[in-house]
Amino acid sequence: MQEKKMEEIVSLCKKRGFIFQSSSIYGGLQGVYDFGPLGVELKKNLKDSWWNSMVYERDDIEGLDSAILTNCLTLKHSGHEDTFTDPLVDCKDCKKRMRADKLEKAGQCDFCGSKNLTEPRAFNLMFKTNVGPVDDGSSFAYLRPETAQGIFTNFKNVLDTTSKTIPFGIAQIGKSFRNEITPKNFLFRVREFEQMEMEFFVKPGTDEEWHTYWLNKRYQWWQDQGIKKENLKLQPQTKEELAHYSKATTDILYN
Repeated sequence: MQEKKMEEIVSLCKKRGFIFQSSSIYGGLQGVYDFGPLGVELKKNLKDSWWNSMVYERDDIEGLDSAILTNCLTLKHSGHEDTFTDPLVDCKDCKKRMRADKLEKAGQCDFCGSKNLTEPRAFNLMFKTNVGPVDDGSSFAYLRPETAQGIFTNFKNVLDTTSKTIPFGIAQIGKSFRNEITPKNFLFRVREFEQMEMEFFVKPGTDEEWHTYWLNKRYQWWQDQGIKKENLKLQPQTKEELAHYSKATTDILYN
């Protein structure tokens, strides 16, 4: 029943001009989508609403548009080269690859049901690209896996040019890229996507107070977009689910 509902949603999105499979006339590209005439307007309206609430309506947040290509040293020192990974397993029988932590049945291939799987190994999710005319592996950059690093590396630039004092925030909207092992479920796990992100810098000791403040603000913002409160759920992440840099994270889930 759930699978049929997803097929209906995908079909309706294409039929109404919201979302198309990218490069579909050449067989498509898994985990990559194009937004059609209605889809691009819907996305633009959400982005404009978010930017208005974050930047234009506040005096303590500045905007930024940082580059997609990222110096490899930035993501080395941030810990992404070592920790931005998913556990990968191969099926020795059907040769399919899967995330070990997302298998429908532990230790069993999602495609053929075989239990003849390899041991899990770390797979880095960042896309590499060559920089310059010579592709010898010595000069490369990453396509950013998130928009946060551009905010962090520009922290002092923003501080020096705006005369802001802590607490203040930096917001940006832009593309991010993750080389997902098994992109699936339509738009819910893709390789190219757009993020709306704001990093808010506070004095030590006030972080938990500000975290609660922003959680409530964003929870209300989604309701202001027309989503019913009963369809939203706040779910704090467990210690095992937290990113390597996170002290606390709460997801706002939609029913």
